[in-house]
Amino acid sequence: MKVKRILAVLATFALMFSMIPEKASAQWSLGASYEIRDEDPQNGFGVRLEREILNKIPVVNFKLRGHFSYFSEDNYVGENQATYGQIENYDYGLAAVGGIPLGLLSPYVGTGLGSTTTDLQNPEGAFEEGSESSVFWNGFVGAEVSPVPALKPFVEYRFQSAESFDELENSVSTSNGRLIFGVSLSF
Repeated sequence: MKVKRILAVLATFALMFSMIPEKASAQWSLGASYEIRDEDPQNGFGVRLEREILNKIPVVNFKLRGHFSYFSEDNYVGENQATYGQIENYDYGLAAVGGIPLGLLSPYVGTGLGSTTTDLQNPEGAFEEGSESSVFWNGFVGAEVSPVPALKPFVEYRFQSAESFDELENSVSTSNGRLIFGVSLSF
């Protein structure tokens, strides 16, 4: 009698768990990247964290992204003489991303807001040190490839501007975008 009760309870739990949808997907993604841009410093590294949202919408994947990029370069700066100093630039921001999975390839687009800071360090004191910060908006287009479900290499082009939307046409001609290569881990 006791064995029958245990089997009945186990059968009830098995039936309840069989009604739960079996589709499971990663909701978080952590990525690292190498970034190239036209401005000085030109080469840097980035980190991004993404979270899927609005999972019930078919075909399109929506995500929220937080990103951080760091660029550093030693430069010669000065008014009348060449001196040696370091320029550091870092930016961070939040973005909304939308993408469509097409088999192993997932193209995406997005837009967001962020803040960028540039620091000039001059150890010789010939030119004044300083820091400059500004708020920016960005737009980007990219694609992820998923040969392994949890590991996704990606390539992205991000356009960034501190100008208003009205001045976008003039800003685009100055080429302030960056090319990003990286890999993300989904969990």
